[in-house]
Amino acid sequence: MIENIGLLAALLLLMYMALKGVNIFIASIAASLVVALTNSMDLSLAFGHNYTTGPLGAFSFAGKFFWLFFTGAIFGRIMAETHAASSLAVAMSRRMGKDNALWIITLACGLLTYGGVIVFIVIFTIYPLGLRLIQEANIPRRLMCGAAALGAGTFTLTALPGTPSIHNVITASALGTDLYAAPVLGIVAASIMLFGGMYYLKSEQRKAARNGEMFIASANEVISSDDQHLPHWLTALVPIVLVLGMILLPKLVLGFYSDLSQAPAWLVFAKTQGILWPSFSLAIGSVLCLLLMTRFLSTNLNTILSRGSNDCFMPLLNTSAVIGFGGVVSQTSGFSSFTHFFQNVSMAPELSAFLSISALSAIVGSASGGLQIFMATMADHYINTGMEIEELHRILVVSSGGLDSLPHCGAVIAFLTVMGLTHKEAYKDLAVVTVFFPLIAALSIVGLAIIF
Repeated sequence: MIENIGLLAALLLLMYMALKGVNIFIASIAASLVVALTNSMDLSLAFGHNYTTGPLGAFSFAGKFFWLFFTGAIFGRIMAETHAASSLAVAMSRRMGKDNALWIITLACGLLTYGGVIVFIVIFTIYPLGLRLIQEANIPRRLMCGAAALGAGTFTLTALPGTPSIHNVITASALGTDLYAAPVLGIVAASIMLFGGMYYLKSEQRKAARNGEMFIASANEVISSDDQHLPHWLTALVPIVLVLGMILLPKLVLGFYSDLSQAPAWLVFAKTQGILWPSFSLAIGSVLCLLLMTRFLSTNLNTILSRGSNDCFMPLLNTSAVIGFGGVVSQTSGFSSFTHFFQNVSMAPELSAFLSISALSAIVGSASGGLQIFMATMADHYINTGMEIEELHRILVVSSGGLDSLPHCGAVIAFLTVMGLTHKEAYKDLAVVTVFFPLIAALSIVGLAIIF
């Protein structure tokens, strides 16, 4: 009994400390200590192995996925410093008009994340342009936060086929699938998230206008309006197309070879290296971006690469911290009871998979963290149920992106911090677009998988 109470207390402590702005590493260590003490764990084993270098350790995860985070951060920084990202967003703005500011912010963020730019970079890249757009349209700041979260943190991370997100890569690497697994289910889920989320945000925009709620600039906030020195939007789009094309290419070419041993070396590499191939694609995209838009650079290349390198560490370490907490939790009797329940409950395996990955993502406040723990502890059971492996892939990835966005989620805190908002001011909007509609999308494709 005390073991389960300890797990619940640790989760509540983690959420409380995150809400108070405590560093996520400190919060995860404190929560892990509560778990270890209430479960009578050997502290040297819990913190010297399970939290750090065990199969689900923080630094085991960081080492395994370092190149994906690193190349994604470099690509994002170069897209920002060459003003390629701003060019794409401005092009959308000119064609769609300021009245569609929320659509523009959502689609611009979605385009960048689908192209491989990590969420934390997208927040900083889009924020200045988004600020100008909502000022011109007189839209409350909280709705910009919701639109950015919808575009950067939902359908392009978990649902759209081919996305090089860490969530998609973790799952493909573990299950032996590819990033385009179950494309129809992915498109259905993405549509529900995008159109459901936008319906809510536009409804809130109209409600805000009726209630006299408007844009309010923060003190000392400078809103730029210089669109003159930007690359052409088609040029800015080329690196993103290249990244997605390189990720898709092995899937297209593989059909010409009945035996992988007869395939060229690059195809074998792409098929067998589920983490390194997307990383390599992002690196090539970075080089192309530099070659096409060097003259638009706002600073020297060495500075850009240094900033890009630094950009990767916050999301990598934040994710690793919650993975480390999960590494301790996964060794407790309470967690064993949890896995045993979901693996033996009388329900369709598709629904069981949805519930189990949702619960794991909620516990650690991270979709990628939940997926990593699931793959290490529960995946074999669901593979052995006879579920179609590509459907399992898409159900797991989409389902991981719902309850991960509880108040202690690192990305939620980052969105609010960058945009100068509090949980009280904006979390309701974030919850609707990043929790409610993703859950509806996940349940919808679970239903389709069961029926068909």
